[in-house]
Amino acid sequence: MERFVYQGMPSRVVFEWGALATLPAEVERLGARRTLILATPDQRPLADEVARVLGARAAGVHAQAVMHVPVEVARAARDAAQALDADCCVAVGGGSTIGLGKAIALESSLPIVAVPTTYAGSEMTPIYGLTEGRLKRTGRDTRVLPRTVIYDPSLTLSLPAAVSAASGINAMAHAVEALYAEDANPVISLMAEEAIRALGEALHVIVCTPDDKAMRSRALYGAWLAGTCLGSVGMALHHKLCHTLGGTFNLPHAQTHAAMLPHTAHYNHAAAPGALTRVARALGGNVAADAGPLLFELNRTLDIPAALEQIGMPEEGLDEAADLACKNPYANPRPIERDAIRALLQRAWQGSAPA
Repeated sequence: MERFVYQGMPSRVVFEWGALATLPAEVERLGARRTLILATPDQRPLADEVARVLGARAAGVHAQAVMHVPVEVARAARDAAQALDADCCVAVGGGSTIGLGKAIALESSLPIVAVPTTYAGSEMTPIYGLTEGRLKRTGRDTRVLPRTVIYDPSLTLSLPAAVSAASGINAMAHAVEALYAEDANPVISLMAEEAIRALGEALHVIVCTPDDKAMRSRALYGAWLAGTCLGSVGMALHHKLCHTLGGTFNLPHAQTHAAMLPHTAHYNHAAAPGALTRVARALGGNVAADAGPLLFELNRTLDIPAALEQIGMPEEGLDEAADLACKNPYANPRPIERDAIRALLQRAWQGSAPA
């Protein structure tokens, strides 16, 4: 067996239907008395419900989270936490809200309780991201890892089918890249393959029957596994490209990951055949097949936009995106070649199948 290193993340996970009711006890476990509740503007009603559940432990609601965590938004949230003398943050929502909680924790070390309502996976990672001057900077710091994650599948029932599909493929991207990560290990690889399998099965049902409780639970289970993968090993070309497209061109996070995944997987198919065979197997395809086209077909069946053009990417920005993605690249099975990356981006912009 090949040598490997596995480092577990010190987080507590509570997973059950209706788990939001356990929030007061989980906050109490952390010894917190004044909790700041974070959300996006659209999820203010849910944040208010969380405040009601917390009762006297709720110090206030800050519903100003936005995509890619602009530094000015992060500073405003830190100021709000300080003004309220908060000793804990509860981040309820998707990656934008949890990312805002991490921005607060990065400077203050306030503990975070995450209550995910999408399949983003950020709640299981010590990874943070901040956007300034059209550039998204990411890093790892154990201070930003949520202390407790409460997975309540009932909170995902209101997530629209289209958003659920894109968010699920975003989670799947974490698992795909974990399989060919430079520091991959057997434990995370098992989680990654199971995550892909669970998400693939669940999303097919959710897009047709959004209120299917069993599949909502299975999708959130898959997202938990995928998030664990994301937090435990390094990511590669796919995440570098998506951080570039999101931070520089403000593209929607989940839809960008979904549109790019078939192309980035195909880019690596000859350099990481074993890993991508496992992806194909988890998707229920022929293990001899290229995972890229399988992922492209999965997006098509889920009615996810295939083209970056459809989600706001300007064609004149493709050269800049290719240049930025090739600067300080993440470790990747296949060497990063600027011309090949530019061609990949063109196909993704057009919505063409990977080739």
